Amino acid sequence: MSELLLSEPAIAEPIVFVDLETTGGSVGTHRITEIGVVEVGPEGTSTWTTLIDPGQPIPPFIQQLTGITDAMVRGAPTFESVAAELFARLDGKLFIAHNANFDRGFLRSEFQRVGCAFNPDMLCTVRLSRALFPAEKRHGLDALVERHALVPSDRHRALADADLIWQFWQRLHGLVPVEVLRGQIDKTMRRFRVAGDITEDLLDTAPAGCGVYAFYGEDDVPLFVGRSVRVRQRLRAHLTGEKRSSKELRLAQQVKRVEWRATGGEIGALLAEAQMIAALRPANNRLPRVSRSDPADAPWPYDGAIAFEERDAAEGERVFHIVDQWRYVGHAPTLAEASTLLAASVAGTFELSTWRILQSHLARGLRVLPLSRAAVASGNAASLTSAAADAA
Repeated sequence: MSELLLSEPAIAEPIVFVDLETTGGSVGTHRITEIGVVEVGPEGTSTWTTLIDPGQPIPPFIQQLTGITDAMVRGAPTFESVAAELFARLDGKLFIAHNANFDRGFLRSEFQRVGCAFNPDMLCTVRLSRALFPAEKRHGLDALVERHALVPSDRHRALADADLIWQFWQRLHGLVPVEVLRGQIDKTMRRFRVAGDITEDLLDTAPAGCGVYAFYGEDDVPLFVGRSVRVRQRLRAHLTGEKRSSKELRLAQQVKRVEWRATGGEIGALLAEAQMIAALRPANNRLPRVSRSDPADAPWPYDGAIAFEERDAAEGERVFHIVDQWRYVGHAPTLAEASTLLAASVAGTFELSTWRILQSHLARGLRVLPLSRAAVASGNAASLTSAAADAA
């Protein structure tokens, strides 16, 4: 096809159109049998394809669909043997595929097996077609071939199908005003490439439940502190989500490092967030206003430190939060560990944010139990446990 339609491309960055053939639809069970790539960049267009030995039989119905037989892949390169070359072709380019989650998922899994993190930004042409042509009911590759007069050299072979996606991309540049096309691409694209050392694999290790998190930029400058009842989900929304505000996009572009802390509950997240904001003073957080009626200090109404219990709905774990002299000390999974944490803590200054948060929740009936420093110092966890039972 002519490439004259791309004199004003909707995306200036290098892109790759990718299609895979596999032994089935499960990333965990099945393997790749063929890879096809069309690379498009400032230097023009190039193609790359190879059969892959999947190391497992190809089911008969897959052989019939694709024409790829066990005999054809016997002696073909393994994924491991082509991984370095393939990664070099794909790295740093926008990953475009039809039903892109399927292709990206298989490649990410295969790269993971050889010790390589594969996290490209992704654009699915099924979703793009739906966004651009909502009146149409069918958006499969056969429907696009028929609707847009694409010219298949074959079907259900990796490079031939990747070329069809490339043809569709070119057709769009003649059918849709470029600004409209850019707008829909921006809405449809999923961004997985995160700055600094942040990867999808790293985000997978963030707490599923309540916690706080902090973003850092160049030279480890604090950028933002936040909290969430679903930290992992919130981080993905910040850094790779589709529906982000312009402010969130600007922030994500500056992030080089992220850290988080599980808090075991929403009140703990409120306390920890306020404490981190006061300590880090990140540029994208508003410092809480201090009014004339706010105390610079306040009497502590208990004989010693107190604890209160929370259970994380997502994690199902129970934690004990410790507050002493209007200062949030932290939390621990057991009272014995909470007592150790309190004993090791250093007396700090009055925290207005802790006073505000705790006053509010005490007024709503938050139940607390006293932690005697004498009991803490003697390690009398049994008496603390008994006190907790009494308080409950």
